[in-house]
Amino acid sequence: MFSPTTYNLQRCEMEEREKIIKLWFDMWLQQKDLGIDNIFTEDVTYIESWSPKYENRKTVKHWFNEWNSRGKVLAWDIKQYFHKDTQTIVEWHFKNKMNDGRVEEFDGISLIKWTTDNKILFLKEFGCNINNYNPYQNSQTPQFKDDKVNWF
Repeated sequence: MFSPTTYNLQRCEMEEREKIIKLWFDMWLQQKDLGIDNIFTEDVTYIESWSPKYENRKTVKHWFNEWNSRGKVLAWDIKQYFHKDTQTIVEWHFKNKMNDGRVEEFDGISLIKWTTDNKILFLKEFGCNINNYNPYQNSQTPQFKDDKVNWF
C-alpha cells in the first residue's frame, strides 16, 4: 500500500545520498577535503576500477591527498543514480590529467553501500573505455583494434 509519508522519507534519503556522492566528486574537482570524515565510515572499503583497495577512512584520506599531488581531476560528471534499499549505483564520466601530461578519460559506475546514518561503508568502481567500436562492422569475423587495452 502506498504511503505518502514513507515515499517522502525515502525520497529525502535518496536526495541526501546523492548530495553526499556529489560532495565526494566535488572534493576531487576542487582538490580539497571538504568532509571525508563526515561521508565515510571509519572502516570503509573503497575499491578502484583498476584494483587498488583501501580498507579504512585513514587510507582513503591519504590516497586522496597523495593522488591530488600527482594529478588533477578535470571532470567527474554524474549521469544518473539508481537506489535500492541501502545501496546506490551512480553512473558517471571521468577525466583527469596527471602531472606527467598523461590524460585518462572513461565512463564508469560506482556501487555504494550505506549505513543507516547515510555514511559510505563500501564503494566499488567499475570503468568502461569510451573508445567504443563495432568489431563486426566490416566482416562476420571480428576485427579488433590493436590499441593498448586500458586498465579498466
